Amino acid sequence: MATWFITGASRGLGAEIARAALAGGNNVVVAARNPDRLPEDLKKSDEVLAVALDVTRSQEIPAAVQAAVKRFNGIDVLVNNAGRGLLGAVEEITDAEARSLFDLNVFALIDMTRAVLPIMRRQGSGKIVNIGSRSGFEGEPGVGLYCASKFAVAGISEALSKELLPFGIQSMVVEPGVLRTDFLDATSLSVAGTRIADYDGTPAHVTLDWVGTANHTQLGDPVKGASLIYEVTTQDELPTHLYLGPDTLERLQVKLDQIEQDLAPWREKSAATAHDDATAA
Repeated sequence: MATWFITGASRGLGAEIARAALAGGNNVVVAARNPDRLPEDLKKSDEVLAVALDVTRSQEIPAAVQAAVKRFNGIDVLVNNAGRGLLGAVEEITDAEARSLFDLNVFALIDMTRAVLPIMRRQGSGKIVNIGSRSGFEGEPGVGLYCASKFAVAGISEALSKELLPFGIQSMVVEPGVLRTDFLDATSLSVAGTRIADYDGTPAHVTLDWVGTANHTQLGDPVKGASLIYEVTTQDELPTHLYLGPDTLERLQVKLDQIEQDLAPWREKSAATAHDDATAA
């Protein structure tokens, strides 16, 4: 029996991961800003500890982590799931909007990881599962700052996978496509306060129009996605990236093709920029 600590677990993918972990016979710590809003099945389970936690308030994190350790004697899996979206062309996003997004999607994830790693190092084992996005490997119009935050999550996760290896701790970033959750609701998705008319009819604002019609019709099934996340996390060895969903796989191939297309015509000249003494016999 392992202990899972899941942030942003009151609904959506976080709640489904919690259910999958419970069904697998594990203890689960579900963290939410308002635990009263947790689904009833999670509230009623004896294997669930609900903790009130706004992950952007770093001062609240140590108490939540210690409550988990006190109840279950350790933390085996940290799922950094809490996050939100932000729509708008890069030019439209203010500093305040961008910093608020990064406070949740990036800096809160770092703070949670810092708080849990000493426990895992003492245990000599543990797994960090960071919920990224397909937007973490491909910059898309209309969500540039959101992409930037998820690129950061991917980079942090990759670095952790190497830094933590000597301690028996693994790290994985999950990169889902669009899931049929409340993520496109106003409670999870912000829109830039400024709208520049010049972008109307361009890809940046086409994304805004898409959101208005796509909510709750998204391709991905969060229950199936959570089930796969659980299955992969319980394996002995985690992949560095878990690419999740048919739309993610499609866009990943587009990205790989774009990399090769960009690289091919400039490969030789790129290699030739080495200093002369580095290529001397």
